[in-house]
Amino acid sequence: MLFNSIDFAIFLPIVFLLYWFVTNKNLTAQNLLIVGSSYLFYGWWDWRFLALIFISTLVDYFIGKGLGKEEKKLNRNILLWSSISVNIGFLGFFKYYNFFVDNFITAFSFLGAEIQPNTLEIILPVGISFYTFQTLSYTIDVYRRNLEPTNDFVSFMAFVSFFPQLVAGPIERATHFLPQFYSPRKFDYPRAIDGLRQILWGLFKKVVIADNCATLANEIFTNSGELSGATLALGALFFTFQIYGDFSGYSDIAIGTSRLFGFDLMQNFRFPYFSRDIAEFWRRWHISLSTWFRDYLYIPLGGSRGGTGKKIRNTFVIFIVSGFWHGANWTFIIWGALNALYFLPLLLANKNRNHLDIIAKGRYLPSSKEFLLMISTFVLTMVAWIFFRAENLEHAISYVSKLLLAPHTYFSLGTYSPYSTTLILVCFFLLIEWLGREGNFALSNFGKNWNRPLRHAFYYSLIFMIFWFGGKEQQFIYFQF
Repeated sequence: MLFNSIDFAIFLPIVFLLYWFVTNKNLTAQNLLIVGSSYLFYGWWDWRFLALIFISTLVDYFIGKGLGKEEKKLNRNILLWSSISVNIGFLGFFKYYNFFVDNFITAFSFLGAEIQPNTLEIILPVGISFYTFQTLSYTIDVYRRNLEPTNDFVSFMAFVSFFPQLVAGPIERATHFLPQFYSPRKFDYPRAIDGLRQILWGLFKKVVIADNCATLANEIFTNSGELSGATLALGALFFTFQIYGDFSGYSDIAIGTSRLFGFDLMQNFRFPYFSRDIAEFWRRWHISLSTWFRDYLYIPLGGSRGGTGKKIRNTFVIFIVSGFWHGANWTFIIWGALNALYFLPLLLANKNRNHLDIIAKGRYLPSSKEFLLMISTFVLTMVAWIFFRAENLEHAISYVSKLLLAPHTYFSLGTYSPYSTTLILVCFFLLIEWLGREGNFALSNFGKNWNRPLRHAFYYSLIFMIFWFGGKEQQFIYFQF
């Protein structure tokens, strides 16, 4: 079920009314309603894959209970690796089986041997990478004794399957999110209104910015061999805003919807395109995933401690694994490696934590230095996104080569009205994001000091733009991950 669909527009009010007016006096009933609604939400796409969520839930629930009783280190390790094996096994089979088989065939063909192993027509379950990492966080934290194992199976099911963030995050930690299912929730009107504002901004990002950019980016990337270098630059720019509007838009809708039900999810994006270096960008982009890899992979490997060799190794491991998490394609691995190359000089020079606060805090405009740093970081990020978007490595290399070698071919935007309209929308979007960058999301503080008629007029104008500029309903990009 898509957030930007009629189905969800009907589904959400029904669940909301049942939650607050029918089950509101019984916590278990509320959690059961969340479980049932979440399974319906996910099963709307393909009910057959509900079994995967249930098996992961069942496995980690009982392994958690086992870890709570077991004191012997060997037995605790066996339980932990059983959870990791089951969850990563499902993820590996559905997401990476054909990738490894295809590369196995290619490797043997390069050596002169012809083999013909069977590949499978595998459907990738929506959001499997997200809920797999979420349930693994529970097992790992119980293993580390950072969290007491739960005896409430209904709450645990609700934690794993919570529908607002089930298929594209944020990837919540059990230490933060699971305890929220144990406590009674009371309807909080200001929190709900804030949630609705965040849903509105998320829908604007998705429908107005991402979907319009997607149409043009798809056209340019598909026909990149026939287009000028300047047009390819526009294609990269459109995809850069497509992926941000699409993914951060989903996170905004998920977080806002959660607030309607009395839950707090972690912030997943902090205006990443206003970053002054790549290290700051990665502190602001897909925060739930980058911090997951930091805490469960990077730090256990040694982090930035140790010699230069270990720092380089750990940096490449974390970024390449992050790339591979996104998909079974060498383009994602190169995208991760490229970001590691961007990040490494900052780490080695101990400058990776130079920019911890929001740019130009308390000011309307950045300094000239801040502006140049922001633009250079944005350009580096945009180039990396080309590899993320390309169909394969050959396509990516061809695209970048033509972009760099033929930058002199320009065109008049006046003859490309779809480009002009979308660029104006992107500029409007950036203006609102810039003015609201000190809040948790662009509209959290934006316009709060306006009088009510003006503020409401602005909200209604956003709704009008969603309907006016909304194009063909498109699936969220990160559903495929």
